Amino acid sequence: MNEFKLEQLAMVEGESLVDVPKHFEKPNIHIETDYAFGAMQQKTSDKTTFWEPDPRYTSQTNYPMQLPVMLEVRPPLGPNVAIAKGDTITTFRVWETPFDSFDKERKGLFIRKMYRTISPWTTENPIFLHLTSTDPATIKSAVDQCAEVGYEMIILSFGSGLNMEKESPEYYAEFKEYVDYAKSKGIELGGYSLLSSRWISDEVDVINPETGKRGGMIFGSSPCLCSDWGYDYFRKIKTFLNETGMSVFEHDGSYPGNVCASTTHTYHNGLEDSQWKQYAQIQGLYKWMRSEGIYMNVPDFYINSGTNKTGIGYREVNWSLPRERQLILGRQNIYDGLWKTIPSMSWTFVPLTEYHGGGAAATLEPLNDHLVDYESHMMQNYGSGVQACYRGPRLYDTPKTKAVVANVINWYKKYRDILNSDVIHLKRPSGKDWDGIMHANPKLKEKGLAMLFNPLSKEIVREIKLPLYYTGLTKTAKVREKEGKVKSYQLNRDYVITVKVTIPANSYTWLVIE
Repeated sequence: MNEFKLEQLAMVEGESLVDVPKHFEKPNIHIETDYAFGAMQQKTSDKTTFWEPDPRYTSQTNYPMQLPVMLEVRPPLGPNVAIAKGDTITTFRVWETPFDSFDKERKGLFIRKMYRTISPWTTENPIFLHLTSTDPATIKSAVDQCAEVGYEMIILSFGSGLNMEKESPEYYAEFKEYVDYAKSKGIELGGYSLLSSRWISDEVDVINPETGKRGGMIFGSSPCLCSDWGYDYFRKIKTFLNETGMSVFEHDGSYPGNVCASTTHTYHNGLEDSQWKQYAQIQGLYKWMRSEGIYMNVPDFYINSGTNKTGIGYREVNWSLPRERQLILGRQNIYDGLWKTIPSMSWTFVPLTEYHGGGAAATLEPLNDHLVDYESHMMQNYGSGVQACYRGPRLYDTPKTKAVVANVINWYKKYRDILNSDVIHLKRPSGKDWDGIMHANPKLKEKGLAMLFNPLSKEIVREIKLPLYYTGLTKTAKVREKEGKVKSYQLNRDYVITVKVTIPANSYTWLVIE
């Protein structure tokens, strides 16, 4: 099979234009496949959706007949694979979600419901620490701390010293001991591995079809997953996880969609089948992990192939800015990142130790000296339902810090169901006034929970409109601030209530709606 089209749909045009604009508005439908690579978000990882003109549609208003009305879903290259007599080939999958309006929030809710339905593993949302060391005492201390405050998982981070490619019975035994110790405390332990964003050798790396040599590709160069090295890498990763019992995997620099013009690599024939077969390799690993119950953080959009999380979208060097700017930018990342994804699908970041520079002004350690900022980071992340990579050697350094962390985790677990529910956007953070989001879920006792933040150095009083349509409430809402007294509000004709709220300086509050 040289090529195929998985789907063809003739659609009503997204807009009717006589002339040809720079960009046409497409028909109001979302298309998604599990053949996606090379990006952290779905839109930029989509390599299979093509909107083509249809010359048979001769009655269209566009004079050159260039309206993009023919949807085609197909691989960008190949597959160019042989199918023996009696054998079959399995294509990738496509999901099509038509919208019933152009409202941004409502369209986002359609897509979010789609993920909960087709990739339910994305609703898993464990609380984890990104541990920066493989020192035995540090690992065991981190496990103890996690167990004490209610954390559930540890990922041995990049730079920790973990090497999953190392083949040694002694090495396996060492990390199995850590895994067993963590399990005894109710903590899952896992680690990090780097795949594609590195150079291996002239014989292993993908060959640029334009030059006949490695280099000039995505990441500059990458190993070909269908080389002997590539197959060996996957064997080593599976062996390490099987031997140690690790149940968490963070995969960095995953396969980005490189083609390979090599004709000497063992497991692909040439350029035309290189992308198809490399993707089968990486997807096969993730599907195996999914079947084994291994939790996966992957900063590429392999969500529909079995991974649990991808990055919400942030610039890493921003975590070297002063702490108060990190907080505002963090809330902006959350606000902007949750239009088309559910909270549990994404991670954000909190550097407990210095990250990309910035010095003392950017750093949370020593934690006890920056408790207000540390708590604010936790509250805006847990309050959005978005887990963060808390990256450092420990979760707390004093009893006071421990109490703050435990208090936030206890609060999060109390409201976990509603905090993991869909986000309704209230006001984007600007640093000039209040900002906030609201979770909504008509199936819960808590129909909504609003998180409201004040970035100013003075207390503010605001009348805030809460849109309650998606909470399922129709007439009356019972609202309490934090654990305070309940007050009843009558919903107006567009399902909105107005609540007067006082938000402390450089702080937050929350409202529970029942």
